[in-house]
Amino acid sequence: MSLSSLPAAAAGSASPSGAVTGESRTGLVTEFAFVLPRGYLDDDGQVHREGVMRLATARDEILPLRDPRVRDNEAYLTVLLLSRVITRLGGLSAVTPAVVEGLFAPDLAFLQDLYRRVNQEGHTHAAVTCPSCDHAFTVDVAGGASGES
Repeated sequence: MSLSSLPAAAAGSASPSGAVTGESRTGLVTEFAFVLPRGYLDDDGQVHREGVMRLATARDEILPLRDPRVRDNEAYLTVLLLSRVITRLGGLSAVTPAVVEGLFAPDLAFLQDLYRRVNQEGHTHAAVTCPSCDHAFTVDVAGGASGES
């Protein structure tokens, strides 16, 4: 079971720089900026919300399956996968399994959905319809300009 097979969760808030980074000369986007809905609260009381997730490799999905914590509890696969593919979160020096374990539930759900979107669908966009006027449009679930939703 991989994180990419997990159900979608609600999207979070906005990213100041847009969602896509890491575009190579080939046009392949390998990194996706995001802003967590709540943020990771570190031991010093600092909140870390802005981060970057990279595309997962086959190795990222295979190696955690050997981890005894995953064998004991299949849900721990999510923690290990996210700690491997989140390359930056605020000012943290590293995103470890302990950091992912310390995320608030809405942030974990947001990251699970983002992982699924970028690794299954190849983008962070979702088609939505306005409930008031039935206008269909696309939103970037990783966020847009600061202060937007």
